[in-house]
Amino acid sequence: MDTNTRSSEHDHRHHQPERSNATHGLHQPHDVTGATTVADPVCGMSVTLGAGKPSFEYGRKTWHFCSQKCRDKFAADPARYLTGAHEKQAEQAPPAPAGTQYTCPMHPEVLRDAPGDCPKCGMALEPMGVPSGDEGTNPELVDFRRRFWIGAVLTVPLLVLTMGPFLGLGFVRDLLGERTAQWVELVLGTPVVLWAGWPFFVRGIKSVVNRSLNMFTLIGLGVGSAYLFSIVAVLFPGLFPDGFRDAQGQVGVYFEAGAVIVVLVLLGQVMELGARERTGSAIRALLDLAAKTARVIRADGREEEIPLEEVVVGDRVRVRPGDKVPVDGVVREGHSSIDESIISGEPVPVEKAVGDKVTGATINGTGSLIMEAQRVGGDTVLSQIVDMVASAQRSRAPIQKLADSVAGKFVPAVIGIAILAFIAWAILGPAPALSYALVSAVAVLIIACPCALGLATPMSIMTATGRGAQAGVLIKNAEALERFAQVDTLIVDKTGTLTVGKPKLVAVLPAAGHEEAEVLRLAASLERGSEHPLAEAIVNGAEERGVELASADEFEALTGRGVKGVVDGQAVALGNAALLAELGLDGGASSAFVEAANARRDQGETVMFVIIGREIAGLVSAADPVKETTLEALRALHAEGLKIIMATGDNERTARAVAGRLGIDEIRADVLPADKARIIKELQAKGRKVAMAGDGVNDAPALAQADVGIAMGTGADVAIESAGFTLVKGDLNGIVRARRLARATMRNIRQNLFFALVYNAAGVPVAAGVLYPVLGILVSPIFAAAAMSLSSISVISNALRLRSVRI
Repeated sequence: MDTNTRSSEHDHRHHQPERSNATHGLHQPHDVTGATTVADPVCGMSVTLGAGKPSFEYGRKTWHFCSQKCRDKFAADPARYLTGAHEKQAEQAPPAPAGTQYTCPMHPEVLRDAPGDCPKCGMALEPMGVPSGDEGTNPELVDFRRRFWIGAVLTVPLLVLTMGPFLGLGFVRDLLGERTAQWVELVLGTPVVLWAGWPFFVRGIKSVVNRSLNMFTLIGLGVGSAYLFSIVAVLFPGLFPDGFRDAQGQVGVYFEAGAVIVVLVLLGQVMELGARERTGSAIRALLDLAAKTARVIRADGREEEIPLEEVVVGDRVRVRPGDKVPVDGVVREGHSSIDESIISGEPVPVEKAVGDKVTGATINGTGSLIMEAQRVGGDTVLSQIVDMVASAQRSRAPIQKLADSVAGKFVPAVIGIAILAFIAWAILGPAPALSYALVSAVAVLIIACPCALGLATPMSIMTATGRGAQAGVLIKNAEALERFAQVDTLIVDKTGTLTVGKPKLVAVLPAAGHEEAEVLRLAASLERGSEHPLAEAIVNGAEERGVELASADEFEALTGRGVKGVVDGQAVALGNAALLAELGLDGGASSAFVEAANARRDQGETVMFVIIGREIAGLVSAADPVKETTLEALRALHAEGLKIIMATGDNERTARAVAGRLGIDEIRADVLPADKARIIKELQAKGRKVAMAGDGVNDAPALAQADVGIAMGTGADVAIESAGFTLVKGDLNGIVRARRLARATMRNIRQNLFFALVYNAAGVPVAAGVLYPVLGILVSPIFAAAAMSLSSISVISNALRLRSVRI
């Protein structure tokens, strides 16, 4: 039993006095007599009794929770939280399922069968697939954060010791004496460099072994050179020639430079891992939308609450008022309104009755429903959305090739510049020349940051795909995102895209010698075998008028023209002007009849001719109202620089009537499904970048041919598979959001690449000392490390701005 606030005698008997459950992770029931708070068994937070917080009965006890999310987690697996298993799991990452492949978030083309480091950039590989949403913090982030804080604690006194004279603390070094101070530096700096910075040396060595030099190659060389030089300087100072000695004959050491570099690089890595964790929060937020349990009705009528994973296709599930719909299915009993905003983005609840489909994770209103499960597990709409977002976040945009091309040549070039800088300073620099040479070479190695180049595109893509999912725009891959930003022409269908997609019968006009009721009866009887929206309009119109329908034999759909069959022994056809021409009847109607048909078309109605045998018996006319959002969305698309072309199977008069009201730039009328791909090819041959929006099976070839295919989420699976974008809510506003997101993302990527390239182009020469002869400026390795970390942080921060971009 589930209750919100309960403190019964039953509770009083079974709750123990409150005590901490932090030590063993074992929840101790609480005596609520006189008590005001108890601990949430999931998160450990204090819960105020009687405050309307969720609760759950299990094991003859009532457990209280700080939030519905904690209550759902507990209900799905109470034993886990009563044995402390969740706390153990929080300390270590769960093992990946057998067969899991691992990839680099920055280089998705890298695939491995086991965890490890990326051979290209050195970053830790991550398991592919969709996260479960309950993994806890990335263990690499936990490790790097610990290394950073311990390294920082040791580096602060090291800086005080070495930079004391600049901070008014020079007396500390004076008290210790120079030799003792150097030994203290060694003691403080060694654990920072060799323990906190150890992952960087490992990755640097691997980069050399794999012949794929990266940022860790430079860091390893820079920090390693400074540290080894300092060790030798402390242990064997007599080995160094005069070129390394200052005016007092002392050989300088650079423990603080190595330590500060390690700490700053760790800070950059922590920031980057944290940013990637936040971009992954879009997926986890989607996963959290799903219900954790379902109330299944068994064959004997008994209701049982079970974990969501145990629901199977065909189960009858009760959805109570306020509950989340657990899985995708169809309503079998009841009537209610469903809040579908978390899937579609539309805030207005949708009425649901028997026979209507419902989607998992949506929220039931005030009515009670009994539904039949039709899609469970990975087949639900929510699971497919999550899978698409995860896949898109691992994809690469073509613009990334620029960064890869530069980065591939960058590291060897930097190493070469560092060697040249060392030689130049050793020959031309002031005394101690060799010390200056070492400092400049290390600064060049450290200031160069291929990391910023590598992050520029992937961070923006990961953030954008998560932002799109929140707005009901699902991106198949990064290439589609880049291409859509370049599109200049959008082709849309009329029915279902510009219009509601549910036409209504508005007129039946019999030809001379025929009755209106008979014409409608024959047309509706024939259309009963069709699933076309116009067919549904005609059949519904006949039923509303009380017309009794017959059955049709030899039914055949004539693609793009109409239908034909036999009704009550008569050959009947229903179709457009193309069908009349095909049957040789295009001149068989009176001028008055043709004028009436044209008048209907001029009002934007779709006219279908009813043919009995070889004679035109009349026409039926249907109108599909334009969506309320269409006009505003078309204006927004025009403002985004898109030329709008409407492709429709309607004749030109009807198409022009609709296009004229909406301000559409071009029309293509009397279009058969196969013609759409041809029209796109013609436009592409003229140099146009074309996007196509469609929702039917017959739109799949056109969606594949277009530079960018946009599938309406309400459409066919094959259309969605062929598209680069899927709009959960199938209307033009989704296309507006997709376009704005695509342009904002590409603008963000270009900003990142520009900054990364300019930073490196300016930073490396400055670190080499080109400004020293003119301005006397020589960058120390410490400032070089700070600049390198800031370059990565700036790229990450800029990419994360996409999370709040208005689309």
